[in-house]
Amino acid sequence: MENIKAFLKRKDIVISGKRYGIDALGAMAQGLFCSLLIGTIVKTLGEQAGLPFLVDVGAYASAMSGAAMAIAIGCALKAPPLVLFSLAAVGYAANALGSTTLSGEPGAGGPLAVLFIAIIAAEFGKAVSKETKIDILVTPLVTILAGVGLSALIAPAIGTAATAVGNVIMWATDLQPFFMGIIVSVVIGMALTLPISSAAICAAFGLTGLAGGAAVAGCCANMVGFAVLSFRENRWGGLVSQGIGTSMLQMGNIVRNPKIWLPAIFTSAITGPIATCLFRLEMNGPPVSSGMGTCGLVGQIGVWTGWLAPSEKAVANGAAAIVPGAMDWLGLVLISFVLPAVLCWAFGIWFRRVGWIKENDLKLD
Repeated sequence: MENIKAFLKRKDIVISGKRYGIDALGAMAQGLFCSLLIGTIVKTLGEQAGLPFLVDVGAYASAMSGAAMAIAIGCALKAPPLVLFSLAAVGYAANALGSTTLSGEPGAGGPLAVLFIAIIAAEFGKAVSKETKIDILVTPLVTILAGVGLSALIAPAIGTAATAVGNVIMWATDLQPFFMGIIVSVVIGMALTLPISSAAICAAFGLTGLAGGAAVAGCCANMVGFAVLSFRENRWGGLVSQGIGTSMLQMGNIVRNPKIWLPAIFTSAITGPIATCLFRLEMNGPPVSSGMGTCGLVGQIGVWTGWLAPSEKAVANGAAAIVPGAMDWLGLVLISFVLPAVLCWAFGIWFRRVGWIKENDLKLD
């Protein structure tokens, strides 16, 4: 046992909740942002501006999301160069296979599969790194074979599990708008912050219409909510990186203190039914926009394009072009920006007062 402990220490393999649940998870969020989310933003801008080059750039960036997430995880685990570079292939495979279900249908578990599999592959690679005279062959082989092999074995199952979240959403759309607004808003908002692709879930299940509007509300509640809630700790940089970037940056802090998530969850439970019942806010642009929130304003652009020219999927679900009125614009602004900021800020004051949120609990590294 002592020999094993000494070996793990020498290899800097630290099996702990902090290393995997905070360090790796936080790094993965950055990898996802620098690939899929940035890619979606650029692609959307290109489509709206009529610039095919930007559309292509966005598509290339999004296609590399698996590799980017895996490499980011490797950095957090302090993987040596040969392991780090090999994780690109592992991440690509885990993301691709996790984006399908066991039945071969489209799934939404790519990022979640990358998280689990990249950690295991990285630690295997670190274990053999520089242990042989042919390290340049052994280390990449072990890392890639372990990662890709594990992807083939379990990634589709992870995809099936993540897709089950989408099934809950589809079930919720059959309920009356009030309850559907709460359920969809809370579930998709949480999925956006978790290492599950909310955009992929919405795309896989063609989430448009009122359900899409509720999803946008939930995502905005988390992104704008965390941006405002953590302004004391992170100032303007945090406001932009979370409000226009992703609330997944807070995942490491949530693991440390889950209570910091409650203001955003409570906010989404309020704004969701307001969106569906009061403003009848529909998101009839591309379904992927339902899961983007204020990330690059893709959610808001999706609502706007859905008004003017509904997506193919939205049309198939019965949507038609409209001329937006003052109530439509008011609803979009309130649901996307004003209510998430005000409500989450108010909840935050109370949470700090009772000691559920303490100083620097929301601090981003």
